[in-house]
Amino acid sequence: MLKLGFIGAGTVGTALAVRLSNRGYPVVAVSSRSQTSARSLAQAVSGCQVFDNNQGVADTAELVFITTPDDAIASVASEIQWRSGQSVVHCSGADSTDILEPARKLGAQVGVFHPLQTFASVRQAIDNMPGSTFALEAEEPLLNTLKDMATALDGQWIELKASDKAVYHASAFIACNYLVTLVKLATDLWQTFDIPPHQATQALLPLLRGTINNIDTVGIPQCLTGPIARGDTGTIKKHLNALQKVAPTLLSTYRELGLQTIPVALAKGKINQDKAKELEAILKQPD
Repeated sequence: MLKLGFIGAGTVGTALAVRLSNRGYPVVAVSSRSQTSARSLAQAVSGCQVFDNNQGVADTAELVFITTPDDAIASVASEIQWRSGQSVVHCSGADSTDILEPARKLGAQVGVFHPLQTFASVRQAIDNMPGSTFALEAEEPLLNTLKDMATALDGQWIELKASDKAVYHASAFIACNYLVTLVKLATDLWQTFDIPPHQATQALLPLLRGTINNIDTVGIPQCLTGPIARGDTGTIKKHLNALQKVAPTLLSTYRELGLQTIPVALAKGKINQDKAKELEAILKQPD
């Protein structure tokens, strides 16, 4: 197997290094702005050497992952003397291989290997990576190598073009980060009846897990429940009146999400066009 190196020893880099090493890929070199992080990665895998400069990793490894923060990838790629036949891969979801052009010009193959997963800590990243989908961008033969890596990590893969990346990453951002925001907004409402945020979160988590399970097992749109799915205009009016009193700043968010939910309810088939128009009129009423 190709000898792997990592420039950047943060959460993603460390998790990838550990998982790939466990699947037989030799991780031979690491460098990082933090020597502590680099040493931690090296200690977590067998036979990995810590370098105090990025060029050392590039000189040692056949395939180099640049797992720095996204804003640093281009500058790292431009500062290294790459060699022909070498492979250079970054793990940004929003950026294409274009930011690796300096490596391409020196004869290296370039690619993207983005795990579609949320990584809050190294331990959690290592645990969550199996089963993830990896967004790939590369030309052959590197593309096939990255497909094999995704499979070795018990994951699936999709192939993207450079023009797909921003929309792909926006989709991930909506699904992951905005979910956190929505839960925060929901738990804030519980404080109006004197339930603290931690208790509210614990109360809502089974509902969230049930929703995710329904998305997985039943699928969209059939998994949609609630007043819009039922065409329950009376309940929607009660929600709007209550929010007007206790959280008026949430009204615009509630209305917009409701309008985006109506087509899902229509697709489920539990409401007709007349009911959809009635719901839309209620949600579009000025505050």
